[in-house]
Amino acid sequence: MKAEKQRLIISQLNKKIKKIKKIEQTLIIPSQGWIYAIRKALNMSLKQLAKRLNVSSQNVNQLEAREKNGTISINKLQETAAAMEMKLVYAFIPQEESLEKIIEKRAYKIAKEIVLRTSHSMSLENQENFPERIKKAIKEKADQIKIELPRYLWD
Repeated sequence: MKAEKQRLIISQLNKKIKKIKKIEQTLIIPSQGWIYAIRKALNMSLKQLAKRLNVSSQNVNQLEAREKNGTISINKLQETAAAMEMKLVYAFIPQEESLEKIIEKRAYKIAKEIVLRTSHSMSLENQENFPERIKKAIKEKADQIKIELPRYLWD
């Protein structure tokens, strides 16, 4: 039942990720950052945004600089977005095709380590396996790991 629930969670997340990936492929982040770009597009001065945030103009300038160099916090981005009547959208997108691909790749790597370690022990006892059998054992172990999703998968 736990594995079934885990698969449902992964499936639901993948649907969300798929939608975000479509946007991400065409998204170009403004060179000066979103705060600056939106503020300028709205023709809002530093002073006006500062007043909405209850901070000084210098603080807004620093917010824009921190966003540009990647050191701004998510809370500050949310707060600033709200002050400009905007909403922050935040997501993680897999470098791989999907969460399943990340799991599959990792499961294969772990399965290969396990099977080759066992195969090495067997060869020391003159019970060496054939390459086809090793390949099949790796696939079977990877499939088992993908189903069970054990915590050691990420060690």
